[in-house]
Amino acid sequence: MVKQKAFSVWMLGAMLFAGRAMAQTKINFSEYTLPNGLHVILHEDHSTPIVAVGVMYHVGSKNEDPQRTGFAHFFEHLLFEGSENIGRGEYMKLVQAAGGQLNANTTQDRTYYYEVLPSNQLELALWMESERMLHAKIDTIGVETQRKVVKEEKKQRYDNTPYGQLLSVVYENEFTKHPYRWTPIGKEQYIDQAKLSEFMDFYKTFYVPNNAVLVIGGDIDEAKTKAYISKYFGDIPRGTKAIPRPDVVEPEQTAEKRVTFYDNVQLPAVILAYHMPKMGTEDNYAIQLLTQLLSQGKSSRFQKAIVDEQQKALAVGAFAIPNEDPGVAMMFGIAGAGVKPEDLEKSMETEVDKVMNSLVSEEEFQKLRNQTENDFISQNQRVSGIVDNLATYYTFLGNANLINTELQQYNKITREDLKRVAAKYFNKNNRLVVYYLPKSMEKK
Repeated sequence: MVKQKAFSVWMLGAMLFAGRAMAQTKINFSEYTLPNGLHVILHEDHSTPIVAVGVMYHVGSKNEDPQRTGFAHFFEHLLFEGSENIGRGEYMKLVQAAGGQLNANTTQDRTYYYEVLPSNQLELALWMESERMLHAKIDTIGVETQRKVVKEEKKQRYDNTPYGQLLSVVYENEFTKHPYRWTPIGKEQYIDQAKLSEFMDFYKTFYVPNNAVLVIGGDIDEAKTKAYISKYFGDIPRGTKAIPRPDVVEPEQTAEKRVTFYDNVQLPAVILAYHMPKMGTEDNYAIQLLTQLLSQGKSSRFQKAIVDEQQKALAVGAFAIPNEDPGVAMMFGIAGAGVKPEDLEKSMETEVDKVMNSLVSEEEFQKLRNQTENDFISQNQRVSGIVDNLATYYTFLGNANLINTELQQYNKITREDLKRVAAKYFNKNNRLVVYYLPKSMEKK
């Protein structure tokens, strides 16, 4: 009777979940490609008088020369220096004076620039992004200025931040051949060694219309917007250089790796990192759900078992970084006072073994699906999120409509899939174990 009742509750939840998923608001958009190769995606939404403009360039740290790492991230900074028609230091001021905000970010796979402005300032944003694409100011003054900025950022965010080297340690040891073995921040000495001509060559190679997607969303008139796009981007010449696309396949890992890293931290941390498949694959979706099961929310497995019940960690987490090529799923724990890293590792491993060897309960599985739906929909509640997602889906998977259909991919995952995928990828032969320890523990 109890089992029947539980099953009935699960079925009711599943039907409600399916109904809500079907009822979610469809994101309408149109798309086309200019003769110069620039792909354009337009999303019209008059609910608020704002517009978001995003340009995603298909270049990240994995496209870099191994002897010039950090270039993609450096350009994220450099291309705010100005242009032939925008004075040095004026880029941000122009947007802020128009009541808007702007930013940019770089990953291993792409670089993304965006502005959010009152909708009557759309033309300003398009002019400025066209200036960035065609007339960026790349000169000695700008390069030297940004060299200092990037070094200071590395010092503040990575070198002098507790556990700031975590990702670098993981990627440097997890990958042996693939360019994911370095992170976007790169090595400052390479930026120092680079000549101005190298920066110009990088710009002419990657910052071209046929290596970018322009996404505009919000309170726009589509016909007028297309006219602006033609005016500001139509005459930008197509890039003529071959765009480097690494085709290196990371060799399969066949045995566990273990690394100890000492840093200026107070408490030990333990990281378990596993190779995982690339974005858009069925197993990738399953791993996203598994890491969510382990660490999302106060009732997650890691939190309940390791923090609340055993009190072995102050903080725990698990996440799967979405990469264009096969990447990494990571689990981490920061040990409580007096807790040995070996004991924390054992507790984390116990929870991982459970998802490898046992089916998730029906109730927990339904909760997981509900969380996924809520997360998916919340990403698209703001026009800036929609613009970002449309650009990402197109750049990596060539299908912007995944913004409307990707939830279905998560819905296809079964409890049996979770168990199968956990057993396949979370085994010891596929993992890196990092002990991130205080320098005080280092033997002299």
